[in-house]
Amino acid sequence: MYKCSLFDKISFILVIIGAICWGVYGVCGCNLVYFLFGNIAPILERAVYILVGLSGLNLIFFIIKTKR
Repeated sequence: MYKCSLFDKISFILVIIGAICWGVYGVCGCNLVYFLFGNIAPILERAVYILVGLSGLNLIFFIIKTKR
């Protein structure tokens, strides 16, 4: 059995948060990331999107690693 690293656990959390944000956007049309960070610092908003995207890529590699 593959043991999850701290980076894998953080990736799971970020992907879940990203999925919830997409769900809220789909249902209500409200962008939570922009609501939380966009007015203050657009760079922070972009960083959140990048981190969620990198987490998704890490989970793809996680699935590949655990199938061996």
